[in-house]
Amino acid sequence: MGRFKKWSAAAAAVLICFLEVFGQPAQGAWRQNEGEERQEPDFSLHAQSAVLLDGDTGRILYGKNENELRPMASTTKIMTCILALEKGNLKETVRASAKATAQPKVHLGVREGETFLLEDLLYSLMLESHNDTAVMIAEQISGTTEDFAREMNRKAADIGCKNTYFITPNGLDASEKVDGEDKIHGTTAVELARIMAYCVNRSPKREEFLKITQTESYQFMDLEKKRSFRCVNHNALLSMMEEAISGKTGFTGEAGYTYVGAVESEGRSFIFALLGCGWPPNKTYKWSDARKLLDYGKREYQLKTLRQEPLTLKLPLTGGFCWEEEGEVTGQAELLLEELPRREFLMGGGEKVSVLRYLPKSLEAPVHKGEQVGRVEYRIGGWLVACSPVYAARDARKLTLSACIRRGMELFLKI
Repeated sequence: MGRFKKWSAAAAAVLICFLEVFGQPAQGAWRQNEGEERQEPDFSLHAQSAVLLDGDTGRILYGKNENELRPMASTTKIMTCILALEKGNLKETVRASAKATAQPKVHLGVREGETFLLEDLLYSLMLESHNDTAVMIAEQISGTTEDFAREMNRKAADIGCKNTYFITPNGLDASEKVDGEDKIHGTTAVELARIMAYCVNRSPKREEFLKITQTESYQFMDLEKKRSFRCVNHNALLSMMEEAISGKTGFTGEAGYTYVGAVESEGRSFIFALLGCGWPPNKTYKWSDARKLLDYGKREYQLKTLRQEPLTLKLPLTGGFCWEEEGEVTGQAELLLEELPRREFLMGGGEKVSVLRYLPKSLEAPVHKGEQVGRVEYRIGGWLVACSPVYAARDARKLTLSACIRRGMELFLKI
């Protein structure tokens, strides 16, 4: 009699399998908790375009015409530097061409045929912003400045820039026609900031970039030991603010004064960019604008912990089933939401995290353990700050008569 009861339980389990698979109600595709809007800051800037970013997530914390295309002057050189670091060898020899010697001031004053170490030229590029140095570096890395500009544009696209366009390696005002369209050497405040964020936070050569841009002064000689040169860092924010870790100034007649910089404060990464920040004699506007932006960011945004432990979710199965312990049958698929790899995010007062679950209403069997079936997004102020994939936690078989009979027999044989 006991044996018969156990066999009946196995048969009932098969029947329950059919009922649960086809009787489950559909689950919503996603769920969202809305965050709160933040108020605009009560300060004004000289810059025609400006932005303050969370350097870790790329989230815009403050913007003023941040998507407006403008000339960028020598802030261009952060891209020239990071490309040279990533593609070149610091100890390789660079020779001065006639094109390099013809570049206007500010310049190192190289003579055609002179040779230098690439490493030394990068200090010339970033500390003194020498235009001839930029051309020498570009020609060494890519053969011509035109080919180097194409490398710059590819790198900008890889970083996520859609409106940035490079023509020169030094940032001198330039324009050209591309497929009948007039293009200027320019960028937007937000994209310039994102390039800097890449340089200081994500590039495999970030440490080398930071070492160069943080150096106060640097001396070197040409490889023939005929002339010596001394470079002084013109990024005054390094001495004005202990938390400043990098930056690059620029100026041309069309661009005005430009500046892009990076600051780390109490575990927070702030990246800012200023375009069109005054014209002569207003050379100091960029420093006051930078301080306003950074004071605002440090005052208004703090690191807050977002906790997401591993979590098991369940979804209905279509045309399939899972076998639980002791022979129990379920028409639900088990899903695993993994722990967030990053826990702390910049948030302003009153801001909340919006959680969006992108999951199907049901899963079609078969489902294999470890298969990604959806994702969960975490947003602050509408900006995506983290994303966790959702995986199947266990296998789910396709529902067939033979599979049900086979499982029933498996349970019967265990009796």
